[in-house]
Amino acid sequence: MIEADTDDSSSIIDTNDLVKNTIPMPMNENRENASPLSTPSTFSPSSTKTTSKPASSSQSQASQWHKERRRQMMSKYGTLLSPLERQSSSQNLALPLLVLSNLSLALLSIACGRFLSAPQIVALAVFPGSMLSLWQLQILHDCLHGSLLRKASPSDSSNSSSNSSSATIEEKKKKSWYALNRNSVSKQILFWGSMPSMFGYYLYLNYGHLTHHKNLGDAEKASLAKLFSSNQTNFEDGDVLFVAHRMKLKGGVGPVMFGGKQMSVSKFGFNLWRDTKFVRNAITFASSFMLERVMLIMNDFVVAVFGRNFFFPNKPLRFHRECALYCRCAVLVRLALFKLGGCGYKSWLFLWLSETLWSVPPHPACAMFVTNHGSSSSGKGENDCVPSSSTYAGKWYSVFTLGTNYHVEHHDFPNIPLNKLGLLRNIAPEYYRQGNSDNVFRIMKNAFSKPDYYACMDAGVGGIVSAGGGGGGGGVAAAAVGTSNHD
Repeated sequence: MIEADTDDSSSIIDTNDLVKNTIPMPMNENRENASPLSTPSTFSPSSTKTTSKPASSSQSQASQWHKERRRQMMSKYGTLLSPLERQSSSQNLALPLLVLSNLSLALLSIACGRFLSAPQIVALAVFPGSMLSLWQLQILHDCLHGSLLRKASPSDSSNSSSNSSSATIEEKKKKSWYALNRNSVSKQILFWGSMPSMFGYYLYLNYGHLTHHKNLGDAEKASLAKLFSSNQTNFEDGDVLFVAHRMKLKGGVGPVMFGGKQMSVSKFGFNLWRDTKFVRNAITFASSFMLERVMLIMNDFVVAVFGRNFFFPNKPLRFHRECALYCRCAVLVRLALFKLGGCGYKSWLFLWLSETLWSVPPHPACAMFVTNHGSSSSGKGENDCVPSSSTYAGKWYSVFTLGTNYHVEHHDFPNIPLNKLGLLRNIAPEYYRQGNSDNVFRIMKNAFSKPDYYACMDAGVGGIVSAGGGGGGGGVAAAAVGTSNHD
């Protein structure tokens, strides 16, 4: 199905949604991809430890860490958190922003092709192009987690007059249609909302993001070799495609093509990193990341023509058919912009730069992108690794990134929409760092000086895998300093 996501006390907050009543959570069609949201019942609010066992061995330690934190917070603050998770959506804010972002990207692409020089295009891509592209990603991300559109209530699926004696038959039919078709509408938004773009976010979101919530930091599943050789429809952890450019991973390297030769641009670039050489490492990262995007753009044309993504030879036919459909539609949109932009390279240049520049230094948004799943220490001894980080750099940073910077919050509560996650630092302050003064350039310097393992892949996760199995104290303390690499 589709279900979740982000914000801060200094950001986009609507306190009117802090209502007391709750409704049942919609069931997720694709349980393999569903974000882990069940709540164990053995937690005592007065205790700093839990007697419950880790929820599921099929989830990574990092995923269980977030799940345990959510369990604790729901036990303490459930009356405030449940409405945010089960009733709120970003529809009124995010849908208009998605239309505005995509329309602006299309018009700016045409204008760049017809009127602007290359230096002017670079400047326009830095701002507002990169912001618009990041907004597109974040809103589609909300759509994937089921929090973009208004969430259906039980009464939406019933035509019984007992649910609302004053409702007309037409109103009831409209509600019933919405309850039955909400997922289909969300899927269409996810597909068509990914355009215009030069590579786009659809394939990653559709096949790799929900499994990322389940498998982040898993040494076996979160590897390049596993990702490219898998015969599963979904990627085991789609974030590995980006992480490989900047963080240490375990396992083999992929893809393997043309007689067994490894063809990993990300691994080649990462092998050129040197400890403490942050300028060299930042340039290497930006180069490999942007070069790989060029290759992926070219691959879209190959998939559109041949109907198969040759980088994933073992995936089922359904995967290749859906890839081909998306690539053909996306390529047609790109060709239309190419034509309207005067048949020159500059319209495509703008889209490519807008899509990539926010991810690489010295762009401010890069700070939260390259540190969202590191291996920070909570300072509590063994097994104290913290697998996720948020970046708190003020109100306008949260607006600029549309809440993508609240990454710990999002993994704790994947079903809270993008304009609500900032409330979590007010509701459960002991679980999150306070303040809004992170220096994004210092964060980037630290991140590129010495790379971390991905999501505590090489260390014990605080509060979940300690010898005693206790998660309370470790989880809380770890969260409070979970972004120590930002200091």
